[in-house]
Amino acid sequence: MISEKMTSALNEQINKEMYSAYLYMSMSAHCSNVGLDGFANWFMVQYQEEMTHAMKIYDYLNEQGEKVILEAIEKPPSEFGTVLEMFEATLKHEQFITRSIHELVDLANEEKDYATQIFLQWFVTEQIEEEGNDNEIIAKLKLVGNEGNGLFMLDREMAARTFNEPTSEE
Repeated sequence: MISEKMTSALNEQINKEMYSAYLYMSMSAHCSNVGLDGFANWFMVQYQEEMTHAMKIYDYLNEQGEKVILEAIEKPPSEFGTVLEMFEATLKHEQFITRSIHELVDLANEEKDYATQIFLQWFVTEQIEEEGNDNEIIAKLKLVGNEGNGLFMLDREMAARTFNEPTSEE
């Protein structure tokens, strides 16, 4: 059984994950608008991942017999700077999500909620990957700059990213 406090915190995390999806959809739209379809694809795959994260929490709450309460999702920005600035903002946002996940783990530990502790470990591992991906792309963008052939080569690389639905073991 999950406490009322943990249920509330997990519902808040659903909202944060949904906002993340919304943010990445907005970034995808921006990239499409400026002709960077590969980066648009990368952000759309990121949107799909964030929706999956929200649904994992949604399903967990339902499986635990707790009520899912959905709140309004904040409007994301629609204007962005360079692709490098977008990925720096992405990294900053993922670091915010990482802190939020860690706070959930702390709460689960404090409440001796072992089931939720185990459930949240997937998210801890996922956030390591999220931040690592962002850092890798930021490093590449710093090497090639904000325009020219290097940016177009990276755009082509980002077009190859596909969404892989996590299996039940993940």
